[in-house]
Amino acid sequence: MKRFIETIKNIFKIEDLRKRILYTLAIILIYRLGTHIVLPGVHPGALAEFSKQASSGLLGLLDLFSGGAFSNASIFALGIMPYISASIVIQLLTLVVPYFQRLQKEGESGRKQINKITRYLTIAVVAIQAPAYIANLEGQYGIQALSTNMLNAKVLGISAFSVCAYILLICSTLFLMWLGEKITDKGIGNGISMIIMIGIIARFPNALYFEAVSRITEMNGGPIIFIIELIVLMLVISFSILLVQGTRRIPIQYAKRIVGNKQYGGTRNFLPLKVNAAGVMPIIFAQAIMFLPLTFVNMAEITPGGFWYSFINYNGWGYNIVFFIMIILFTYFYTAITINPQQISEELKKNGGFIPGVKPGKQTAQYIDDIMSKITLPGSFFLAVIAILPAIVGNVFGVNQQFANFFGGTSLLIMVGVVLDTLQQIESHLLMRHYDGLTKSGRIKGRAGGAY
Repeated sequence: MKRFIETIKNIFKIEDLRKRILYTLAIILIYRLGTHIVLPGVHPGALAEFSKQASSGLLGLLDLFSGGAFSNASIFALGIMPYISASIVIQLLTLVVPYFQRLQKEGESGRKQINKITRYLTIAVVAIQAPAYIANLEGQYGIQALSTNMLNAKVLGISAFSVCAYILLICSTLFLMWLGEKITDKGIGNGISMIIMIGIIARFPNALYFEAVSRITEMNGGPIIFIIELIVLMLVISFSILLVQGTRRIPIQYAKRIVGNKQYGGTRNFLPLKVNAAGVMPIIFAQAIMFLPLTFVNMAEITPGGFWYSFINYNGWGYNIVFFIMIILFTYFYTAITINPQQISEELKKNGGFIPGVKPGKQTAQYIDDIMSKITLPGSFFLAVIAILPAIVGNVFGVNQQFANFFGGTSLLIMVGVVLDTLQQIESHLLMRHYDGLTKSGRIKGRAGGAY
């Protein structure tokens, strides 16, 4: 405890770090205030039915990522997810479109151009998603919550509410994207990931409270079951940290070099390969595809038991089996585009390094590729299991969906990854100023893979 207090004091002794932390907290405060500002023409007190609809299925997952803004009909209802969808599309385009491949190799100038294109694509994504959200809000679930004056007033044949909400949803997503970039530039950690994590954490107190009430007051297992759930949650979090940080180390020998009368090199080192090199991106890829039915199908027309309903039922076994398989496939896919064995082999050869017992060049690249394939298989299965864990604990053990979402899936991995990344940045500031780190070893590993 004494060490922890001393570390906190050291953090605020460093002026640059203190400013970054306070700046990040100020941006987070702005974001959380925005999630409670409803769209013009919406009566917050009459949103009970819409909130109930948005608390289950895939809509409940969207509401989790937006920190409750989705069910509140907030100006931040669509959150930062359109930007993530646009980023995923751009990453896929870099694999098949020569123009994007060229930009990726141009360094800082190419990165700025890719970011610019991503912003424009974000507008296009919001332009598609916003009408679906507004139509659902105006439908039979939310019609009582809207101002009749704004519904009756027309602008070019469209209700004034729809026009106003459409513009605000686009502008608010761009504003959130800007806030995320400001956190990245002047704050602590990856801003986009930070905004998503804060939205997820904001839902945790309510989820914890409702689960406790359900177990204790409704005689649904009692306090013992609730305590067991908390213990299991801690174990899952610990396992997720191991999944994020786990590595397989390959020994590397550096050849001896003689310059003049002195001998250099001949040292041994290790090449760390992540068990989960793709990070949380496979889940995000798979989740984005599973969200497609919500974009193209009107929720009011879907009947339980139908074909489309099987893809929208977040807790259904059909949905989770498809989700499980897609995560495994996307893990291999994303690992293949982020880890280039040929490039690693060339870098080792260029720097006089080699893997003992393996010839440099093609055989080294093949060896690294074989190792990656072997460690990616268990990594992908563990990632897929964590992703579908909320459905398992919900269906088998009766945990309410809001609390079950914290037992795994994208939400848990994002929280673990962002927290580790943030702590890693804070620790680097401390060690750079010759202060003790956050841990005794002074080494906190961040995540690999995507930025989310």
